[in-house]
Amino acid sequence: MGGCAHLHAASGYSARYGASHPSDLVKRAAERGVGTLALTDRDTVAGAVRFAKAAAGAGIRPVFGVDVAVAPFGPAAAGPNGAAGPNGAAGPNGAARPNGAPVPNGAARPNGATGPAAGPPAAPGGSARPSAGGARTPVRGGAHVAEPALRVTLLARDADGWARLCRLVSAAHADAAGGPPVVSRQVLERYAGQGLVVMLGPVSEPVRALASGRPDLAERLLAPWRELAGPDLRLEVLWYGLPGTGPGSLRLAARTLDLADRLGIPAVLTNAVRYADPAQHRIADVLDAARLLRPIDRRRLDCGERWLKGPAEMAEAAERIAAAAGAHPGSGPGRAAELLAETARTAELCAVDPKADLGIAAGRPAFPEQEAVGAAPGPSGAADLLRRRCAEGMFARGLDRDPRAVERLEYELGVIGKLGFESYFLAVAQVVSDIRSMGIRVAARGSGAGSMVNHALFIATANPLEHHLLFERFLSVRRASLPDIDLDVESARRLEVYDRIIERFGTERVAVAGMPETYRARHALRDTGLALGLAPQVVDRIAKAFPHIRACDIRDALTTLPELKQLAAEAGSFGPLWELAEGLDALPRGYAMHPCGVIISNASLLDRLPVQPTPGGKYPMVQADKHDVEDLGLVKLDVLGVRMQSAMAHAVAEIRRTTGRQLDLDNPDHVRLDDPGAFELIRQARTVGMFQLESPGQQDLVSRLQPRGVQDVIADISLFRPGPVKGGMPALYIAARHGAAPRYPHPDLEPVLADTYGVTIWHEQIIDIFAVMTGCDRALGEIARRALAGPGRLPRVEAWFRRQAGARGYGEEVLDEVWEIVAAFGAYGFCRAHAVAFAVPALQSAWLKAHHPAALYAGLLEHDPGMWPPRVIVSDARRHGVPVLPVDVDRSDPGHRVERTPDGTWGVRLALSSVKGISEEQTARIAAGRPYAGLQDFWERARPALPVAERLVRIGALDALRGPLTRRDLLLQLSELHRHTGSRAADGQLALGGELVTAEPSGLPEMTSREALTAEIDILSIDVSQHLMEHHHRLLREIGATDSAHLAEMGPGRPVLVAGVRASTQTPPIPSGKRIIFVTLEDGRGLVDIAFFEDSHEACAHTVFHSGLLLVRGTVEARGPRRTVVGHMVWNLEEIAAARRDHGPEAALALLGRADPAPTPAQAAATPAHGPGAARTPAAGPRAVCRGGGGLRPVSYTVSYTPPRAQRTGRPTPPPRSSGAWTT
Repeated sequence: MGGCAHLHAASGYSARYGASHPSDLVKRAAERGVGTLALTDRDTVAGAVRFAKAAAGAGIRPVFGVDVAVAPFGPAAAGPNGAAGPNGAAGPNGAARPNGAPVPNGAARPNGATGPAAGPPAAPGGSARPSAGGARTPVRGGAHVAEPALRVTLLARDADGWARLCRLVSAAHADAAGGPPVVSRQVLERYAGQGLVVMLGPVSEPVRALASGRPDLAERLLAPWRELAGPDLRLEVLWYGLPGTGPGSLRLAARTLDLADRLGIPAVLTNAVRYADPAQHRIADVLDAARLLRPIDRRRLDCGERWLKGPAEMAEAAERIAAAAGAHPGSGPGRAAELLAETARTAELCAVDPKADLGIAAGRPAFPEQEAVGAAPGPSGAADLLRRRCAEGMFARGLDRDPRAVERLEYELGVIGKLGFESYFLAVAQVVSDIRSMGIRVAARGSGAGSMVNHALFIATANPLEHHLLFERFLSVRRASLPDIDLDVESARRLEVYDRIIERFGTERVAVAGMPETYRARHALRDTGLALGLAPQVVDRIAKAFPHIRACDIRDALTTLPELKQLAAEAGSFGPLWELAEGLDALPRGYAMHPCGVIISNASLLDRLPVQPTPGGKYPMVQADKHDVEDLGLVKLDVLGVRMQSAMAHAVAEIRRTTGRQLDLDNPDHVRLDDPGAFELIRQARTVGMFQLESPGQQDLVSRLQPRGVQDVIADISLFRPGPVKGGMPALYIAARHGAAPRYPHPDLEPVLADTYGVTIWHEQIIDIFAVMTGCDRALGEIARRALAGPGRLPRVEAWFRRQAGARGYGEEVLDEVWEIVAAFGAYGFCRAHAVAFAVPALQSAWLKAHHPAALYAGLLEHDPGMWPPRVIVSDARRHGVPVLPVDVDRSDPGHRVERTPDGTWGVRLALSSVKGISEEQTARIAAGRPYAGLQDFWERARPALPVAERLVRIGALDALRGPLTRRDLLLQLSELHRHTGSRAADGQLALGGELVTAEPSGLPEMTSREALTAEIDILSIDVSQHLMEHHHRLLREIGATDSAHLAEMGPGRPVLVAGVRASTQTPPIPSGKRIIFVTLEDGRGLVDIAFFEDSHEACAHTVFHSGLLLVRGTVEARGPRRTVVGHMVWNLEEIAAARRDHGPEAALALLGRADPAPTPAQAAATPAHGPGAARTPAAGPRAVCRGGGGLRPVSYTVSYTPPRAQRTGRPTPPPRSSGAWTT
C-alpha cells in the first residue's frame, strides 16, 4: 500500500465541526500521497457515500468509521468525565499544567500564549490555550452548550462491522432524548465486540488519566476496553506541537505510546483531521463558535495543525513522539517506524468494500420482501400478484379489450419482470390504496405517470396512450436505474401518510430520508458575525440585506448588486466577516428530514444505514440524503405534500358542507378538464389560485397562448421552465399555435412533432427523434437523451447519431438541423408525463375557480398553496365577486369557511387561526363556547391570552358584542378584566363567577379607518376593511397614476405612473444572461407586472427590494393582450404620501416632476449624490425620512415620518395623466 494512512478525519458532515467537504479531503489526500483515508465524522455516517465515490475517483482506499461520544466506562474510582479522583491532578477536562495544577479547558498554542477557554472540551487539538477562568457569555442570551466530554473512534473492519456500526449509531441517537447522542456501555458491549476497531484517543477516559499524571488509573480504565475490543483495541497518539500535557501535546503523546508499549496494545498515529488545508483553521474557529453559541475567544483558538498532512509531516510527528517516549526500550527511529507500520496494518484490517458491502452502485435494489407486499412465497409470487392486480385494474378502467392497451401492458410487465421490480410496484400500489382509503387526495407525477402498469394499478390517472407517453422514459432494461414514482398528497395530511406507510411495512423497512441543511449566504453571515462578536442587531441587518444566494458568492454580490451598495460602502469595517462567511459555503450546519423522501426497503435497512429521530422525534431518519440513498440501492418513494391538493380538498369539503354535493374532482362526470368556463378564465389570465398557472410569467404566457384545450395547457406547463424560456421555445410555439406554418426538419419527424407545431418540447419527442432517424429502440433513445445533459458526452452522442442516421439516408443538412435542436434540448427539455400529471390539478383548480370560487378561495387561504400572499388572494376574491368577511368570534371557525351573505352570495369567512399568535387550543375554545353575550362572557369562557384578546378587539372580531362601546372602550374593559382575574387568582379564588365588570363609554374616539387597516395588516397580514391603496387614491389621482384596470387600454410606448403593494419580486435567469428585476404590484384592481432592466438598477434596486409600497415611472409594453411596464424610476409610495400629507400636493409633485427625480432617502442611500446626468441643484420639496435601520429592512406598511425643512425651486411639471387614473 502506497503512502501513509489517516484513520481519524472529520468532514463537514460533522455539523459545525468539520471544515471541509469529503471530496476536498479526498482530493488533498491524493495530492499529498496519502494512500488510505478514514472518514470518521462525529455521531454520523451521512458523508460516507460521497466520500466513497470521491475516493474511488481519486484512487484512495476508503475506511469507514465514526467518532462517537461515550458514557463513562471505567470504575467508580474515576472522577467526573473519567478524570482522576481527589488525589489526581486532572482538571475538568483531563489536562494538567506541567506543575500538576489543573488546566480547566485545554492546552496552549506553540507561541505559549494562555487564557480562558470558550467552553467545554474540544476534541484533540481543538482547544489551543489553557483556561484561567469560567465560560464566556453565550451569544443571543442563550444557555451554555455542554458537549459530551468523552469520545472514541470506531472503524468498520468488514460488512458485519459496518452493520454493527450502523446499529450502534442508531442506538446512540435513539437514547439521546433530544440531547447529544452518547453511546452507553450497554450499547458498546452489544455491538463493539467484533468487526470494529476501537481507537482511544486524547479525549477518552484512559488517556485523560494519563494527562493528569495517573498511569495507574489509566491502566485500570483500559481493562474493560481490552475485554470489550480484544485485539481490535488501539491507542491513538497525535501531536500538534502544543506545550503542557493536554490533547495535542508532545508529553501526552509520549505517555500514550509508553502505555501502549507497556501493556502490549497497538498504537496508531493520527492527526484527528478537521480540515483539508492549514488555512482553514479560521473556519474551524467560526464553526466552534457557532456550535457552542459563543463568540470566538482569542485565547481558545484551533491550533492550526489539524489539517490533512502528507507522509513527510506524519513521519516527522512519529519521530518526535518516539523520541519523547525515549525512556522505553526500542524508542527512537525504530519505534517511529513501528508506529507508522501499525497504523498501516490497522488500515489494512479495515476492508469494507463500498460496492460489495455497502451496495454503492452495486445494482442490487433492496425492495420489500414478497410477503411484505402480500405475495405468495416462491419465485413467481410477486409477478403473479402484479399481473392479477393489473388485470383487475384494466377491467375496471375498461381497457381490457383495447388491443393497444393490452399490448402496452404486456410489454411493461415483461420489462418489470426482467428487472425484478415487481415488489416495488406492488408496494407503491398498496401505499396509494391506503392513502385513498384514508380519504386523502393523491396523484402520481413524474415519468411514472407514463406507465400503463401504474395506470392499471390506479397509481397514475392519465392513460399513457391518450397522451403519447413513453414507458422507456420511466424504465427500461437498458438502464440500470431504480424506478421513481412520485406521489402528490395533501400537504396538511402528509405525515398521516408517513404513519400509514410505517404501520404497513414496519420500522425495520421504512425510514424517511435525511437532508443536510447547508450554509448559504444568510446563515453563513449570521454565524460568522456572531462568532466575531458583532452585535446581534447588526448581524441581522447584514444578513437580511442579502438575497438567497450561495455563501461563496457573498463578496461578488457586494460588488455587483446595486441593492447592496450601501452595505458595500461599509464592508471594510466588518473585517474578515465576508471571507470567513464564504468559507462556510455548502458545509452542513445541521440535518433535517427531507420534505418528501420515504425509504421503503427490505428488513436489512438498519444494517445498511443508521437512523436517528427526526428533529420532532417522531420518525426514523436515515443518515443519507436522497441521492446517497439511491446510490446505496435503497428505494425512495417521494411523497410530496402539495398545498394545492390540500386547498382543493378543503374546497370540496366546503362544497359538501354548504350544498350537500358529493363532488369527486377525479371523476370526469363531475369535473370536465376541458370546461369552457375554466378555459375562459385561463385565456383572460385570471389565474391567481390555479396550480402551475398563477405566476406573473404564466399569466403572460397563457394570455399570449390563449389555450383552447387540455393539450395546450400541457404544452404551456412544459414551456414555462427556465430551459425552454432561455431557448426561446415559447415564442416559436405561440407563433405556430396562432397560424404560422409549422416547419419540420424532415417529413419523417412530422408524426413526432405535429402536436407541438414542429417545436420540440418534451423528452419523449427527443426519444422518438432518435428512434425514427437512427432506427434504435426507445430504450436506447432514452439513454442517448440522458447523455445530452452532460457536455462531455455530447461528442460521442453526436458521432453515434450522425453515423446511424446517415446510414439510413438522411442528408447532412437535415442532420445539422436536427442535431442543433437535439444538442440544445439538453438545456430545456421537460418530461411530458410530468406535464400531464401537473395539468390535471391545474385544470381542476381552474374548474373550482369557475364554478365554486368561494370554496376555492377558502381552501387557498387555509393552506396558502401558491406564490401569492394571502392579501393578494383576498383582493382577487373581491375582484371575482366573492365577499371576504372579517374575523368574528361568534361566526368564525378555526379554519376558513364558506358563508352565505344576506344577499345570497357565497363569501369567505376569515378564520380564527389567521390571527397572529393564537393557538389551536384557543381557537378551539372560542369556537366551542359560542355564542357570547359580551366581552366579559367571552373572556371568562373562551379564556384567551390577553395579547390575543387585544388583537381580536383591534381587528373588530368582537364588534358584534360591543354595543355602544368603541374598540378603544373594549380594550380598556379587557385591561380591567385581566386585572380582576389576576387579583382573584392571587387570592386563590376562581374566575369572576358572575361578578360583572361594567364598561361605560369612555368618550374615547373610535379607531380611525387607517388605524383599523394598520391593525388588520399587523395582525392578519390582510387588509380586510378596505384595500391598503385606498388611502392613497387621492394622491394617485393628483400625480396622474394609472390603475391596473385602465393599464390595458394604454398603447405600447406610452409613459405611465403605476403604484401598488409589492406582491412579488423575482430575478429569474433569462436568455441574455443579464439581470432583470421582475416586480408585481397589486393595487386592489388587479396586478401590474414591471420589469427593471440593468440600466435602472443603480437608481431603483434598493427601493424595489426594501419598500413595501411602490410608485413606479415607466413605459407601457404590449405582451399579447396584456400590458406590462418597463420601469425607469421608483419611489417608496409612503414617502411620497408623507410629503403630500405634510406639505401639500405640490411637495409630492416636486419629488416626481424633475427630469431626473430627486431621490427619496432610500434611493439616496443606494445612489451616488452626483451620478452621470444628475441634477446638481437642491431637491425641490420636502424629503420624507423613512425610519428603517439604514434602509436595510423592508419598509412597513405604516411608517412614521419627520418632515424636514423644504425649499421650493419653482413649480414642478406634473407627469402625464392617464384618462383612467384612480377614480373612486
